[in-house]
Amino acid sequence: MHHRTVAELMTRNVVRAQRDMPFKEIVKLLAENDVTAVPVVDALDRPIGVVSEADLLRKSTAQADPAGRTPVPHLEAWERAKAEGARAEELMSAPAVCARPEWTVVEVARLMEVQNVKRLPVVDETDRLQGIVSRGDLLRVFLRSDDAIRDEITKDVLRETLGPAASGVTVHVREGLITLGGSVEVENLIPVIERLCRSVDGVVSVSEHIAHGGDDSRKSPDGT
Repeated sequence: MHHRTVAELMTRNVVRAQRDMPFKEIVKLLAENDVTAVPVVDALDRPIGVVSEADLLRKSTAQADPAGRTPVPHLEAWERAKAEGARAEELMSAPAVCARPEWTVVEVARLMEVQNVKRLPVVDETDRLQGIVSRGDLLRVFLRSDDAIRDEITKDVLRETLGPAASGVTVHVREGLITLGGSVEVENLIPVIERLCRSVDGVVSVSEHIAHGGDDSRKSPDGT
């Protein structure tokens, strides 16, 4: 099976900010490029942090309401320092959490979830910026056609990986929803087939109706 890598999904033409870029220049950079965050890089083009709209808005939230209707929120010391910052390196969230080009969608999605971030700079072995990958980029794997998903399961999973033992399995794909039917001789093979099918890029869910041995009572909805 071929899992899509970060290199295949990332944006290569990355908008970035230098560490000394002033506040207003960062706001202008985001607006002109229609992005919500940019990596901040050092002189060697290595990401040292990410500055986002949320980072910039701390300056507004830390200010008192002229009308006195909204109280000034309590800010931790580090939040106060960022709110008072004037340059990218003072405003950014750091250190930069980065991905590698060879990582799979699963690896990047897990890191985004753990770090609670929406995007990751992508760096090479020297930590230089190569691209940026976002949640939206990862979701593009679900735009794969049903035919492409079916072909990958049939060829890579059933034929090449499992071989003759899975020759009796049928595959139906609709909108990324997989229905497995047919039969196998060994019952223990069924969860293996299901797990491998779930790992195919673009699969939304797997419904398993595979009979085993002499058991032909489990039929898929389409009668296979």
